[in-house]
Amino acid sequence: MVFNPWAGVQRIVVFAGRVNNVTMDFTVIGDITEVETFAVGSSIRELPRLRRAYGSGKWRKRKGVARIRLSDGSICRAEIHWYEAHGIGRKEYKIKRFLD
Repeated sequence: MVFNPWAGVQRIVVFAGRVNNVTMDFTVIGDITEVETFAVGSSIRELPRLRRAYGSGKWRKRKGVARIRLSDGSICRAEIHWYEAHGIGRKEYKIKRFLD
């Protein structure tokens, strides 16, 4: 049996996102659903910057829906976008639109 210290622990991560060019801190509450990959590799305009900042890897631009807590304490559903690479993880979450 493999011991998983994170079993049953809810992930809560704080990110700085941009909505209408306004920086906003938010927390992802629970899991991200409806995850889709919509750009891979050279299709990503920011690829050279990502490689400089985080290292080389198979970079993907992804989107999904999550419940988020804004810095003022309100909770809502939002579509979020982020970059992800194997061995590096998810980076630079952004709020694209609010869903409720």
